[in-house]
Amino acid sequence: MTPHAFRQSPVPTGRPSFSFEFFPPKTEAGDRALWRLIRRVESLSPAFVSVTYGAGGSSRDRTVELTRRIAAETTLRPVAHLTAVGHSVTELRHIIGTYADAGVRDVLVLRGDPPGGPDKPWIPHPAGLRHAHELVSLVRRSGAFSVGVAAFPEKHPRSPDWDSDIRHFVAKCRAGAHYAITQMFFDAEHYLRLRDRVRAAGCDIPIIPEIMPATDAAQIRRFAELSGASFPQGLARRLEAARGRPADGLRIGVEHATAMAERLLAEGAPGLHYITLNRPSAALAVHANVTGIRNAPGTPAVQEYPCPPSPSRPSAARPRIPVTTGAAHGSP
Repeated sequence: MTPHAFRQSPVPTGRPSFSFEFFPPKTEAGDRALWRLIRRVESLSPAFVSVTYGAGGSSRDRTVELTRRIAAETTLRPVAHLTAVGHSVTELRHIIGTYADAGVRDVLVLRGDPPGGPDKPWIPHPAGLRHAHELVSLVRRSGAFSVGVAAFPEKHPRSPDWDSDIRHFVAKCRAGAHYAITQMFFDAEHYLRLRDRVRAAGCDIPIIPEIMPATDAAQIRRFAELSGASFPQGLARRLEAARGRPADGLRIGVEHATAMAERLLAEGAPGLHYITLNRPSAALAVHANVTGIRNAPGTPAVQEYPCPPSPSRPSAARPRIPVTTGAAHGSP
C-alpha cells in the first residue's frame, strides 16, 4: 500500500481552501505575538498552516519545535518546511523522523537557498541531495506523509529557461508530490501561465497561489529581489507615495492582494496560501475581503483591519466564496 492511502493531501478538492504561513520567532516577545495570531487563525479553521525553515536550514530546531507545538496544542494541521541544503541524507532522515514522532505528517519539501542568500553558490552537501525531487522521494519512502513542493510563477531564478523549469517541476510530481505552493508574485497572469504550462506537461497536482500583501515598497522590493519576483511599477508608485503612512500602505496592499486573490479564485485556483510575516493585519484583512468572514464566533472582532472593497467590484456585489473547513491535524 502506498503512502497515499495513509495520509491525504491537506488540500481538499471541490472548493477553494485557505491556509497561512508562519515563521519561527527568535524572541519571547515574538513567540507571544505569534501565538496570539495562531489562536486567531485557528478560529478560522484553515485547511492547514505552514512553518518556514529558514535560509540554509538556519531555523531547523525552532521550526521543529513550533510545528510540534501546533500539532499538540491546537486543532490546526501543521505543514513543516524541509530543505535539503546543508544536510546529509542521514540528517534529513533524522529530521523526518523527528516530525513523525511529533505527530507531524505533512511536509513542504524545498531544495532551499544556500546560507547567505539565494544569490550565493548552491553547493550540495557531500552526503546530501542535489535536487528537490530527490527529497520528495526520500520523504515518501520514509512513511505516511503528504508532500508539498514549491512552484515558481516567474520560473526559478536559477532555471535557464521555462522548459528546464517545468521539467524540474514535473520531476517533483512524478516523485510523489501531492500539491504545490507558489513563490510570491504580484500579477495573476504569472500564476495562470505557470498553471497552463504545468498542465500541458501532464502534471495535474493542485498549485496553490501564495498571497503576499505588499504594504511597504522597500520591504517588498527586497523580498522580490531575493525570490526573483517582479514588482509591478504601478503598485510600487502607489506604495512609494504612501511612504511614512503605514495605514495607507496597508490599505493599498490589501486592495491589490484582494483583487488578485479574487481573480485567481475566479480562474479556478484551488485555494489561497497567505504569508503572514507573523503579523495579522494584512493577511487577515485580505482573507476577510475574499471570504466575507470577519469574525469567528466567540473571538475578538477584527475591527482594526481595514478591509476595503475590491476595486474590481463594489462590496455589495462581491460573491461569497465557499471555503473549506480544515481537517483536524490527526485526520488520515
